[in-house]
Amino acid sequence: MPLFRYKARDNNGDLHIGQQEALHKSQIASRLMDERLIPITIDEITPSINLEDVFKNLLPKPKIGLDDLVLFCRQMHALSKSGIPIMRAVYGLSDSTKNPILKQVLHDVGNVLSRGNTLSHALKSHERYFNPIFISMIHVGESTGNLDQAFFQLVHYLEMIRDTRKKITSALRYPLMVITAIIVAVFVVNLFVIPSFAGVFEKFGKELPLATSLLLTTSNFFIHFWWLLLLLFASGVIAFFRWTRKRKGATQWDQLKLNIPIIGSLINRICLSRFTRTFSMLSSAGVPILQALDVSAESIGNLHIEQNVKDMRAGIERGESLSRTANASGMFTPLILQMIAVGEESGALDSLLNDASDFYDEETDFEIKQLSSAIEPIILVIMGFMILILALGIFLPLWDLSATPR
Repeated sequence: MPLFRYKARDNNGDLHIGQQEALHKSQIASRLMDERLIPITIDEITPSINLEDVFKNLLPKPKIGLDDLVLFCRQMHALSKSGIPIMRAVYGLSDSTKNPILKQVLHDVGNVLSRGNTLSHALKSHERYFNPIFISMIHVGESTGNLDQAFFQLVHYLEMIRDTRKKITSALRYPLMVITAIIVAVFVVNLFVIPSFAGVFEKFGKELPLATSLLLTTSNFFIHFWWLLLLLFASGVIAFFRWTRKRKGATQWDQLKLNIPIIGSLINRICLSRFTRTFSMLSSAGVPILQALDVSAESIGNLHIEQNVKDMRAGIERGESLSRTANASGMFTPLILQMIAVGEESGALDSLLNDASDFYDEETDFEIKQLSSAIEPIILVIMGFMILILALGIFLPLWDLSATPR
């Protein structure tokens, strides 16, 4: 995205100079006008090739982690509840935070607040770090005068996402380590172990068993075409990332993930839990149903489900009920459909959806705990098959040699 340098003046005549990314100059001008600044000049910065900058771009860029966001929300909840002005609280947290990215972002947010803008408006210029749910909740809190409660709800929401990620990472750590070890073992055996036996097998002077021939053929392929395997692997990884970087490819990949045995059902439950929790939170905060639907869809973390949820908007705009459009989407379980139908009739939709989310969280915790035990048998079968082929390939010729009469 092009980078522009701008100069602008505020109502007091003070000069403001900065840089922003945008597709066109008009977007920069619109942002400055929203911040009550009068643009003077907006010039596109022509990037120059710098090896140091190229190297920096290859390195992973610092991010604002969930732990930092949870701490920020907790501090803002305490400060706003104590009656401390928002601008003063933001500047104070900017000076005290240890995360350099969050420090710079909060400083910029404080500058926007100093020009008379709202906190939600200030956060919109940093949508890379604050998602639509975060901004919507802050906007609702400002509109209702319950900003401290908005931060309190965000704390629980972010902690829920953080805990789920940690549980999944913990459950997958052992299987991933074993799979990695298997892949490394395959290369080591084919490149170093089997070739040491190849010379011995050639001296037998008779036809080798099928398992041994298979091992020798595979080993020769690895020795002579290891570069081709690495090239194919690298090409596959690059092609995969290019495919998933596009909206269509990412949607197809998210749909495929839902059909993966064992893991697919877990991903589906996590997505449904996020949707029900977010929709319940936004609904209880007074966000209009169409806006809550759009924002909740973006929180799901699966583009395939997100698209189906957003398609429900058309049905609601035609006057259909939420339960009917949800049923037509085919993305929700009978439990959620029943909760939505009862919630619409009783007027307690947010409470019932929150209960449904709690139910899915409990099921998700149980499935995550069982994930390792479900994957371990599959890994053991694969390892056992590899060891069997390796043992037969190496020891069968030796047994034949020992059985040959002298």
